[in-house]
Amino acid sequence: MSPIDVKSPKHCAEKGFKVEKLFPKKKLFFCFSTISLSILSFIFLLYLTLHPTKPNFTLREADIYQLNLSGPRQLLNSSIQLTLVSKNPNKKVGIYYDELQVFASYKGQQITLHTSLPPFYQGHEDSNFLSALLIGNGLPVDPYFGYEVQRAQSVGKLIMNLKGSGRLRWKVGTWVSGKYRFNVDCVAIMPFGSSLPSGPPSFRQGAQCSTTL
Repeated sequence: MSPIDVKSPKHCAEKGFKVEKLFPKKKLFFCFSTISLSILSFIFLLYLTLHPTKPNFTLREADIYQLNLSGPRQLLNSSIQLTLVSKNPNKKVGIYYDELQVFASYKGQQITLHTSLPPFYQGHEDSNFLSALLIGNGLPVDPYFGYEVQRAQSVGKLIMNLKGSGRLRWKVGTWVSGKYRFNVDCVAIMPFGSSLPSGPPSFRQGAQCSTTL
């Protein structure tokens, strides 16, 4: 019967086995993994529990005070007043609007410059009225733009897009998220033409805008 070779821990240490030094590294790895998993789980559960709903925007009214071409190059001059209503539909989440710019477009062409609105905070289920005067002075447009405006006058109806873009942050208790970009698109269909009563072409029906986040 061959003898059994049993080595003591001391003997292993003499041969270069450093068993005791492996455990601190493993403990550190497991500790770091546990903390990371806990943080990710908390964020995931917070998202599932709250799941913020994107804000709602409604176009309340719009007035066109100027929309004409001038000069030999037929540059566009425009002036449009609009009123939007923004609503936070969330019961537990507030919204910081850090940036919000609005402009008008017609037939796919931008017809005013971007107008910036002041940053604001919107509480749970709160609503805010947002007014802006959109101006365009000497804007270059496609050659067919004048024809499209004349056609709208003959039909007696003008379809214009009022758009917005910006960045927002969610607020839950004392926690505030990073910034998220959002876009708003509103459609205004208004009477338009020389046969209309005096005053600027106006939109008063109110229309729900589409919001992408």
